[in-house]
Amino acid sequence: MIDESRLLNQFLDLARISSPSGGEGPVADAIAAVLTALGMAVERDAAGNLLSRLDGVGEPLLLTAHMDTVGPCENVTPVVRDGVVYSDGTTILGADDKAGVAVILEVLRCLTEGEDAHRPVDVLFTVREEVGLEGAKAFDTSQLRARMGIGLDHGGEQGTVVVSAPSQNALQATVHGKMAHAGANPELGLNAIRVAAEAIAAMPLGRIDEETTANIGIIAGGTATNIVPDRVEIQGEARSRSEAKLQTQTEAMVRALEERAQANGARVDIEVTRQYDPYRLGAEDPVVALVTGAMRSVGIEPIMVATGGGSDANVFNAAGVATVQISCGMAEVHTCEEHVALADMVSTARIVLACLRPGA
Repeated sequence: MIDESRLLNQFLDLARISSPSGGEGPVADAIAAVLTALGMAVERDAAGNLLSRLDGVGEPLLLTAHMDTVGPCENVTPVVRDGVVYSDGTTILGADDKAGVAVILEVLRCLTEGEDAHRPVDVLFTVREEVGLEGAKAFDTSQLRARMGIGLDHGGEQGTVVVSAPSQNALQATVHGKMAHAGANPELGLNAIRVAAEAIAAMPLGRIDEETTANIGIIAGGTATNIVPDRVEIQGEARSRSEAKLQTQTEAMVRALEERAQANGARVDIEVTRQYDPYRLGAEDPVVALVTGAMRSVGIEPIMVATGGGSDANVFNAAGVATVQISCGMAEVHTCEEHVALADMVSTARIVLACLRPGA
C-alpha cells in the first residue's frame, strides 16, 4: 500500500518549506491542504498546532510529529543520492521532524485509499518543539480520543523505541557586581563576569552519570572592555531520568552560584523552572507492547532505549497519553550533514500501519 515515490516527494516538498520555530505557518498550510484533500477536517489551535481525526474500529491511537526545525533552514535544497536525502550542505535538511510528518501523511493516504479496517486515528502536528516543547505544552490534550500515542521524532536504527526520557530543569541566574573604570580604578569594581566564571568552573557539568547531564549554554554581560561589568546573565539546564539525581544536580549548580557570589561580595538572583517531566514505560505497557508487536510483525526486532533528550512525548505522557517515540531513520540532526534514507521512512510507515490494524 505504501507508495515510495509519493512518500519521497511529500518529504521533499515539506523540506523545501522554511519552518523555524514560531514560523511554521507555511508548512502547516501545506499539511492542512493534504489532510483536507483526504477528506479529514483540520483544527488549528491558538498556538498553531494542527489536529485532525480519522474514524475507525477499536481503540484510538495518536500519531504525532512536530512541524518546526532548527536553523539554518532558509532555502533548503534537498539532494537525493543513492536513496538517501541530504541538504546541499548549506542548511539543515529538516528530517527532524519532517520525515515524521511525511510518514504520517503517507500512512493516512494508505488508510483513506484502502478498504481494510483500521483503528481510529488522532493526528497532531505541533509547533515550537525545538524551543522547549511549547506547542505540545499549549495543546489541550482533552481533545484527544487516544490514550496511547506514537511519536515519529527519533533517529537511530529501525526498531528503535524510546521508552524513557528525562525531566529537565532550566536555570537562569543574574550575577550583580559593581561597575568601575577598568583602567583608572578597577579595584573599586567587582567583575560580575569573573564571579560567574568561578561559579561555572565550580559546577559539575557535562555527563554526570548515565541518567544525568548538565550544561551552561548562554552567558551574556558587560558593555565595554574599559568598564568593569556589574551584571552578567547565565542560562543553563540539568536533565535526569532520576528525580532525585535531578534535584541533586540542580542544587549543586545553585550552590556554586551562591557560594562564589558570597565569597566575592557579589549578589546573585537565581530562577529554576521545570521544563518538562520524565517518563518511563516498560515492555508490559500497552503502547510498548503494541509498537514492539507491530515491529516484529513486519520483520523488525525492537530496540528499546532510554534517551537523554526531551520531546513532545514527555508532555503527552504527563497528560495521561502513554506515548513512545520511534525512529524514522533521521541522522546527524541539527547539523548541515543531516540526512534520512527513504528505505527507513518506508519501514517506519510499515510499522505504523501495523500498529493501526484493529486488535494489533
